[in-house]
Amino acid sequence: MKLPRLFKESPTEAAAKRLYVCVIDQARQPAFYLNSGVPDTPDGRFDMIALHVGLLLRRLRQDHQFTADFAQALFDLMFSDMDQNLREMGIGDIGVGKRIKAMAQAFYGRLAAYEAGLKNPDDGELVAGLKRNLYRKASPRESQIAGVAAYMRREAAALDSCEAEQVMAAEFRFGQPPTGDQEGVA
Repeated sequence: MKLPRLFKESPTEAAAKRLYVCVIDQARQPAFYLNSGVPDTPDGRFDMIALHVGLLLRRLRQDHQFTADFAQALFDLMFSDMDQNLREMGIGDIGVGKRIKAMAQAFYGRLAAYEAGLKNPDDGELVAGLKRNLYRKASPRESQIAGVAAYMRREAAALDSCEAEQVMAAEFRFGQPPTGDQEGVA
């Protein structure tokens, strides 16, 4: 007799996992680290994942009643992945809980900063948010920061033009990472 799987993944969780894999693939693009000055460190990698998940959650909030469960599954998956990564880095059980709490607070702060920056047509607020968060321990060129800001605006606009169903089905693909110079900035 075959026993049923006790914790079967829901369709929402499976779809969130497919989209999260797209986020990880994009966040690992070498151009962010080689061309855009993002620190190639655990913090820098967390920030790139947070930036991309933040863009997705921003889009999903536009159809909140339809996408709330999916957005929560994506968030939960991100922090489950962070938990696993910390454990693989040798952080103990007590340390993992404290770090995950700090990472969640940092994530919400980044969401707020990037959302405010994307709402403002002037890049000053978005650039300031990137300097404070993504580049907090780095000294990138202004053109690198401007390139990431332009990338974020481009990806936010692309997501805004997608139906929520496309995003949730992982049919959305992020574009090319910035080259390190200003992209699309007039």
